[in-house]
Amino acid sequence: MLLPEAYAVPNNCAITLAAALLGLLVGSFLNVVIHRLPKMMQRETANFVALERGEALPHAGRYDLLLPRSACPHCNTRLPAHHNVPILSWLLLRGRCSQCRAPIGLRYPVVELLGAALFALAAWKFGAGITGLAVMCCCAVLVALAFIDAETMLLPDALTLPLLWLGLLVNLGHRIAPLPDAVLGAAGGYAALWLIFWAFKLATGKEGLGYGDFKLMAALGAWLGWQALPLVLLTASALGAAVGIALVVSGRHERGQAIPFGPYLAIAGMLALLYGSDWLAFGIYDY
Repeated sequence: MLLPEAYAVPNNCAITLAAALLGLLVGSFLNVVIHRLPKMMQRETANFVALERGEALPHAGRYDLLLPRSACPHCNTRLPAHHNVPILSWLLLRGRCSQCRAPIGLRYPVVELLGAALFALAAWKFGAGITGLAVMCCCAVLVALAFIDAETMLLPDALTLPLLWLGLLVNLGHRIAPLPDAVLGAAGGYAALWLIFWAFKLATGKEGLGYGDFKLMAALGAWLGWQALPLVLLTASALGAAVGIALVVSGRHERGQAIPFGPYLAIAGMLALLYGSDWLAFGIYDY
């Protein structure tokens, strides 16, 4: 039946705009995840070691994604609510703390803008239904993983493993890829990087990848299906090589120094997820 005009479903532009605004808010929260999750892992490890030795816990206070409230990392001043408005606060403060005038990293507005852009693309392509929301969730987690790995060389299980299981659950309904392809993708993604890891280690005696990379590749396989894995791996490797060479040439990196692979896997995964058959030139998918 036709709905009255007052209850008409919003057009795609309105849905996309609403998704972009949601992405800004989620991007603000992702900044908290990027900053705090590695610290939470370090505190947990330090407390565990102290407990094993029978020593006093070095980190007894609560520290998670909710508490304590956001504060300037330089002067530890608590941030009022109006200083946490995505993008706008950073612009009004001119990228500096209102108290100590220390610079606020460019990463904060970049992540917020990325969240807005990715959510808008997901809504435009998939709509505001279950598939669109699932793709938004996947992109949000990939952004967090990319920045955490770039800053700390860590890919936390707290993000990679839920991303893997969510991909399989989403594909129960063949929303991105058939479930058998997703299961094979998860297993194949892990196995592919595991084999590369051991081949490189046997040949050079060095570890070229981390186990977090295996899990992230498995998660991408669970979302995209096994057919997408070769192109995802090729794209990530090409991006990583290009950036690595640029860093060495510019003198910002020493030859042989490790670089994180997670950001490039995340970028390749998002390209495959958002552009499907437009990006996978061999026509593997038809969303």
